Amino acid sequence: MSAQIRILLAEDQSMVREALAALLGLEGDMTVVAQVARGDEVVAAAREHAVDVALLDIEMPGMTGIDAAAELAAALPSVRVVVLTTFGRPGYLRRAMEAGAAAFLVKDAPAAGLADAVRRVLRGEHVIDPVLAAAALAEGANPLTSREREVLAAASDGSTNAELARTLHLSQGTVRNYLSTAIQKLAVRNRAEAVRTAREKGWL
Repeated sequence: MSAQIRILLAEDQSMVREALAALLGLEGDMTVVAQVARGDEVVAAAREHAVDVALLDIEMPGMTGIDAAAELAAALPSVRVVVLTTFGRPGYLRRAMEAGAAAFLVKDAPAAGLADAVRRVLRGEHVIDPVLAAAALAEGANPLTSREREVLAAASDGSTNAELARTLHLSQGTVRNYLSTAIQKLAVRNRAEAVRTAREKGWL
């Protein structure tokens, strides 16, 4: 690690991104060396600017911050990932940690906590919002398989089973089975409720 902690910011809202850059710029040992607004630009920017820490939003165009964290872990395992999000959902926390994130913070956390988290992850620590950590333990694991999540996510736009089958290269019967199983696991009445419940819990 260099004397200055080199930081990448990935956030699609420019005002939020600039505010975070200004905030971190006040820290004597930190420099924001790259900013991107899309998740699919994270790995290239991290590699180009030799960053130490990547600060990722979750919901971005191109790729989610969780998927970007997984790509970073595979491509540049030395880069530490801090997920900073508005959406404090237990399912997001679990998925982010499984993707290799070292910290998970919500955006309404105290500003001083962000700089502290950056320093702590570089020391090899994990930093998790305590309220979210408790909620994730209470919530339990995501009951949906990756295939069920994929089909449910694709169904969120109201596509018919036939359309989903074509999009996902599955048979209509297979699509119907995945949706039915997801609905049963989530204890809801239909696919619309299944999509809403899974999103609220951060499972999609």
